[in-house]
Amino acid sequence: MQTPNMVSSDTIRTRFSSAMSVMYQAEVPQYGTLLELVVEVNRETLEHSPTLRRRLQAQGELDRLDVERHGAIRVGTADELATLARLFAVMGMMPVGYYDLSEAGVPVHSTAFRPVEDEALSRNPFRVFTSLLRLELIESESLRQRAADILAKRDIFTPKVRELIALFEAQGGLDDAQTDQFVEQALETFRWHQDATVDLATYQALCDEHRLIADVVCFRGPHINHLTPRTLDIDETQRRMPDKGISPKAVIEGPPRRQSPILLRQTSFKALEERIRFEGDTAGTHTARFGEIEQRGMALTPKGRARYDELLRQARSQTAGLDNEAHQRVLEEVFSALPDSDEAMRREGLAYFHYHLTEAGNSARAVGKTDVQTLIAQGLIEAQPITYEDFLPVSAAGIFQSNLGEGQQGTYRANANREAFEEALGAPVTSELALYAERERASLAFALERLGARLAE
Repeated sequence: MQTPNMVSSDTIRTRFSSAMSVMYQAEVPQYGTLLELVVEVNRETLEHSPTLRRRLQAQGELDRLDVERHGAIRVGTADELATLARLFAVMGMMPVGYYDLSEAGVPVHSTAFRPVEDEALSRNPFRVFTSLLRLELIESESLRQRAADILAKRDIFTPKVRELIALFEAQGGLDDAQTDQFVEQALETFRWHQDATVDLATYQALCDEHRLIADVVCFRGPHINHLTPRTLDIDETQRRMPDKGISPKAVIEGPPRRQSPILLRQTSFKALEERIRFEGDTAGTHTARFGEIEQRGMALTPKGRARYDELLRQARSQTAGLDNEAHQRVLEEVFSALPDSDEAMRREGLAYFHYHLTEAGNSARAVGKTDVQTLIAQGLIEAQPITYEDFLPVSAAGIFQSNLGEGQQGTYRANANREAFEEALGAPVTSELALYAERERASLAFALERLGARLAE
């Protein structure tokens, strides 16, 4: 149990994410320009859409809009992943979801470390998409062994952060001074290093297998490869990026623009080509780090997700090689088969909703036997879509691929191995769908209890 002088995990997460943003803007100045653009677009979007403003306010999302929503990191060994899990636990971030990116040609599988409680999400929703390299997918046995040997020699954590993690676990928290130390030391794991740990020939051999493998293996640490603010209009932000001197990726990943946004849409600016120094004092370049933006919609139920996956599969067969405008037109046409209103999505059981009492509902009592639709029609409860807090494997892979350089579409077969990932992690990952379902169930149960209502069988 935390003593009164301990800093909450929510506060530690906020301090860390803020420090990460400052560090990344210093390392990648163009990211700061992207943040300014997102703030500009969000302000204009809210000015022109009072309905959206009210909705975000009601959902408690307006105050957290300007917080960077996620970062991404890639590690090479089970020990690195397991230690990261302990580090993120200090910040109240748990592993949620399992993502197999091999299905999209990227030799990693991943989870997202994020807060899981509603209150923690409302305070700071920062999350880190964390990928583990799958060395077993490297065909060459000698190259696979070489990569394993390189990774075995490094330690991506400072001795002090290891000490502070253990201290947090022993005493149930950190005090203010220890929190400052923790943030400072934890940042070192995510910092960029210009010096590679291998010679040019080894780096090139790993690049030839897959550029992401070289990115994970050849440096002292995994370095944060992007941070992501949340935009309310990703299409407009993408359109304005060139005006700010930012070169966007070719297409926006995820579903099309809709009246009732679903899941997650993402885009990014192209990764920087950065000077590095190899062993033997040979100079070269490496491309990995970029800036991303996201627009989030409602979380889909298993039924809704199955519909999404099928429509995306249909669209992908028609969009190869198209520019963003044509790509979006195809998506919009294909996705016209999916209802595009909150109420239709709720009625058909395609998305998760948070139920809360209206002003009239707060005054009503002893409603008795009824159903949800009647309560909504009577104006006693409202249903607001639950924001999707997680990721999409195909979209994540699309972002990765677009920033790995030309010719980097892998040929790996879909090869999910959740059991191996959880073994490396040292813990099971939480089902994101279970979290949304429980939030919906709990919100409805609370509203019904306050109303003195029970659902008809």
